[in-house]
Amino acid sequence: MVSGLLLARAGVEVTVLEKHGDFLRDFRGDTVHPSTLRLLDELGLGDRFAKLPQNRIHEIAFPVGENRRVVFGDLRRLKVRHPYIAMVPQWDLLTLLADAAAEEPGFTLRMRTEATDLIREADRVAGVRYRTEDGRTGEIRADLTIACDGRWSMARRRAGLPAKEFPVPFDVWWFRLPRTPEDEAATLTPMLGGNRIMVVIPRETHLQIGYLAGKGLDPELRAAGITGFRREIAQINPALAGRTDALESMDDVKHLDVRMDRLRRWHRDGLLCIGDAAHAMSPLGGVGINLAVQDAVAAATLLAEPLRRGTVTPEALAGVHARRLLPTFLVQSLQRLMHQILAVPVIAGRRTGPPRALLALLRVFPQLSYVPAYLIGVGLRPEHAPAFARRPATGAHGAARQ
Repeated sequence: MVSGLLLARAGVEVTVLEKHGDFLRDFRGDTVHPSTLRLLDELGLGDRFAKLPQNRIHEIAFPVGENRRVVFGDLRRLKVRHPYIAMVPQWDLLTLLADAAAEEPGFTLRMRTEATDLIREADRVAGVRYRTEDGRTGEIRADLTIACDGRWSMARRRAGLPAKEFPVPFDVWWFRLPRTPEDEAATLTPMLGGNRIMVVIPRETHLQIGYLAGKGLDPELRAAGITGFRREIAQINPALAGRTDALESMDDVKHLDVRMDRLRRWHRDGLLCIGDAAHAMSPLGGVGINLAVQDAVAAATLLAEPLRRGTVTPEALAGVHARRLLPTFLVQSLQRLMHQILAVPVIAGRRTGPPRALLALLRVFPQLSYVPAYLIGVGLRPEHAPAFARRPATGAHGAARQ
């Protein structure tokens, strides 16, 4: 949606396919980072975004004993306009972007339309075949197909783009519990212990919980049933014990099979993969959506002019890969390091909390919390909106703000 909006503002004819009839799906990437908030401002959408229901995360902190904690990442230290992560339902953000894109004459959004295959002409991708919800099929031909279809990408599979896989020692189970007035409203809190990690994310009306445990445990957890799962939650975080009845069955617990990989090449002639289609990320740090948005901006910036000319060469597509490869490599390297020093020892039962040396360092030098905050909130090589996509700030109905 981001790449479609930017390219449409460049005067490129764009069609976005979405296989569902709406954007309403739980437990997707709902974090909007400071660099993405800045991008929305540059696109003239900051005021519209501010009207969306949201809460703001200002810090990431580890609990260490009763009523004590150590701040790992303090976003308030960032010298940016929006020093926080906005927690916004992804469907609201997608609707905002779709409405903004619909104001551009060259933009078309086709809901209930799933891309099912690539159109090949010799060695070039010339568009996609699709199927609608009611079973109709057809083709859309294009100078360029941008695959944003996630870590199980049809496009990259059909194009035969090989990926480098990285081992991930855990999966994630997402669920929600009621929030009380006593809950920290602006702090993301990871809880560690008992071969498990639990991340508590405050939302406007509830707590969103990520439960991390060893990969492949989903059948075992579901066989134990909801009573056993409630017991697990209470053991890791006793403060939540009185709320677990909100989980009526294991149907309320959504399993995410965590993968981490990176394409060796992000493109074929006529095809470009970005976001999770190019590099599936670990959920640690919640940076996947931010990295995908940065990919989209880079792609639009570098490809708008070739698309206007109708001559998108493989060299131009390789330029997007080259521009985004280093930040992707560095972020994945940091995530793999976090797996080794944090997730693996806890899940293996060798440790019940973060490394003591790290906690001691953060206590003595709290200003070091700037580094994780920057890496998570801003990221490496953040992208700015290109000049052709910038607009003055507007209200929710498109009137220029005075």
